Amino acid sequence: MTVKSPRCGVWNGGVGLADRRTGRKVTGDEHSRIGSDTKTWTATVVLQLVGEGRISLDETVDHYLPGLIRTRLYDGRKITVRQLLQHTSGLPDYLDAPFWDDEEAHRWDHIEPLQTVQQALTLPRPDRTASGFAYANTNYNLAGLIVTKVTGRGIGTEITQRIIERLGLRETSWPGDQTTIPKPDLRGYVKKRGTLVDMTEWNTSEADASGELISTGADATAFWTALLTGKLLAPAQLADMKQTILDDYGKDYGLGVEGYRPAPGLVAWGHSGSMASGHKFRNAVTDDGQRAVTLLIGTDTFDSDDVDSIIGDLIRDLR
Repeated sequence: MTVKSPRCGVWNGGVGLADRRTGRKVTGDEHSRIGSDTKTWTATVVLQLVGEGRISLDETVDHYLPGLIRTRLYDGRKITVRQLLQHTSGLPDYLDAPFWDDEEAHRWDHIEPLQTVQQALTLPRPDRTASGFAYANTNYNLAGLIVTKVTGRGIGTEITQRIIERLGLRETSWPGDQTTIPKPDLRGYVKKRGTLVDMTEWNTSEADASGELISTGADATAFWTALLTGKLLAPAQLADMKQTILDDYGKDYGLGVEGYRPAPGLVAWGHSGSMASGHKFRNAVTDDGQRAVTLLIGTDTFDSDDVDSIIGDLIRDLR
């Protein structure tokens, strides 16, 4: 856990074991997969390119990736970049494809983001909320492909150069095909037949722009603080990011950010993350970037509502 407050600065700590086999205790400086929190980093790169005039939020996917999405159900000429970032494209999640019924079977596979998009295009239309929202990792892998087309470099390279190196985040990395996590690592555990099994090692290349990053609580907090205090985006693009609709949980969702209201008059932002390796990520940062709570969790056996409630209480009460 990393906690940031105006009076006390940044504190790192934790409870429990980082490694059940060795008995190594959590200290708060462990590296972990942050899953879908990666979407915020990807959205930041896209919006930086918007600010540079190289991408338009209201231009179509087909403009950047001609002919890629042309099926009976899906047409890239009718889907915009903004819709990708806000999950209103109407595209299904590639993880719903039969290929992923047994994720562990592909634990060591290298999988290109284009392959995940092609998997999604074989699926029926997803259920959508009244706002048009339907969460799909496909959207962000497509956004990553657009970044590659526009810049000539992969989304991992762009995130590294534009965010990680710019902010000096030495403990954050884009793993590619690397299956291990840098030391000290937070091991990931998944419950199988009543037993917690270490599933830490995993090739997460398929997650790409939708969920591939590895970071620490301190680095993730530094990124979110920089984002919300205008160090990464111009005011117009940050305002675009914060334009929200209601998601499938009835909560606010912007362009790669989840909006929270932990107390009357208090606005916070974050993005949850979850990986098949057992790693989970939760965070909240106040709109002014002054208060932050970041949780790295090494197991899928926890009550999500309880965790969200704890984060809400902390972000509300920090001084």
